[in-house]
Amino acid sequence: MRFTSAVLLLALSAAPALAGQTEAQNCAAGLDANGQLIFNAVLPQVTPSVDLKGAVTTATKSLVTSGQITRADARPAAMAAGECLKLAMQ
Repeated sequence: MRFTSAVLLLALSAAPALAGQTEAQNCAAGLDANGQLIFNAVLPQVTPSVDLKGAVTTATKSLVTSGQITRADARPAAMAAGECLKLAMQ
């Protein structure tokens, strides 16, 4: 009985995290290619304690430096990706 209760409690506590991930992925599907690059670079780092703005900024700078995103496209793509990444934190 205890084991069943523990498994149920664990499943219920993980459900909101999965919902946030699903919403974030759905949001990211609507991003342009640059936004998706940033989203995919930052998503593995998303935890409740992450500095999301810092993570997005660092990833975006790295993508600009490597020539994968132009400087002109970086800011709007980062802003859009950040909105989707916020959903992953819920």
